[in-house]
Amino acid sequence: MRLRRYFAIIVLFFGMMPVTVPDVHAQSALTIQESSATSPTGSAGRFELAMDLGDGSKSLAPALRIALLLFILTLLPAIVISVTSFTRIVIVLGFLRQALGTQSLPPNQVLMGLSVFLCLFTMSPVINQIKTEAWDPFQAEEITDFQAMERAIKPIRLFMARHTRPEDLRFFVSQTGQQAPNSFADIDTLTLVPSFMLSELRTAFIMGAMLYIPFVIIDMIVAATLMSMGMMMVPPVMVSLPVKILLFVVADGWNLVVGSLVRSFA
Repeated sequence: MRLRRYFAIIVLFFGMMPVTVPDVHAQSALTIQESSATSPTGSAGRFELAMDLGDGSKSLAPALRIALLLFILTLLPAIVISVTSFTRIVIVLGFLRQALGTQSLPPNQVLMGLSVFLCLFTMSPVINQIKTEAWDPFQAEEITDFQAMERAIKPIRLFMARHTRPEDLRFFVSQTGQQAPNSFADIDTLTLVPSFMLSELRTAFIMGAMLYIPFVIIDMIVAATLMSMGMMMVPPVMVSLPVKILLFVVADGWNLVVGSLVRSFA
C-alpha cells in the first residue's frame, strides 16, 4: 500500500513539471552534419556535433561541452604532470630528502604541497597568458570553444619547447615515420609532450646528482673519522645525519634548492 502511494506521488510530481518546447527557429541551432566523400579533408562518413552560431562559426554543443569538461578533469593529474614543471620539482625534492637521509621527513604531503605551489609559481606567466588570450575572450563570447582551445594550448607548447632538448625532440619525431617538420608549428603536441617529459627527467636527475655530491662527501668524511678513531661499531649514519642537517640549515639549503629550481624555469 505504501509502495502504491509513493508511486502515485512520484507520478504526480513529474506530471506537474513544466515541459519546454525548443524553438526550431532559433538562430543557434544544433546541427548534425555528415561530411561527404569529396570533403576537403577526405574523411567520409565523419559526423560533427556542433552548434551553428549564425556567423559561419561553430561551437560545441552543451552536452559535448560537459562531456569534454569531465574528460579533462579526469585527466587533469596526468596533464599537470606531463606539461608543467611539476615533474622536475617533485623529483629534485625527493632526491634532496634521500640525500639528507631523513627517511620520511619532510612527509610526502609536505613535498607534494610545496611542489604544487612551486609549479603554480613557475607556471604563472603561462597561466596569465592563457587567461588573457583564451579565457577572457571566451568569457566575453568573442571566440568559440575551438578557438579558445587553440589559443590556450599555444603558451603551453612554447613552454615545453623552451625546456625540451633538441635531441629528445628529434628522436620522437623520427619515430613517427613522418617527414621532418619545416617549423615548430608542424610538430604535433603528442610528439612534443613525451619529448618534454624525457628532457625534464634528465634535468631532474642531473640536479639530484649535484645535490647528492656534498652529502656523500660528508658521509665519507664521517666514516673515515670514525674508523681512524677505532669506533668501527658506531654506524656512520648516526653521526653524519645530524651533521648533514646542521650544515644544510646553516647554509640555508632550502632557499638554495628552491631558488635553483625556480631559476631553472626562468
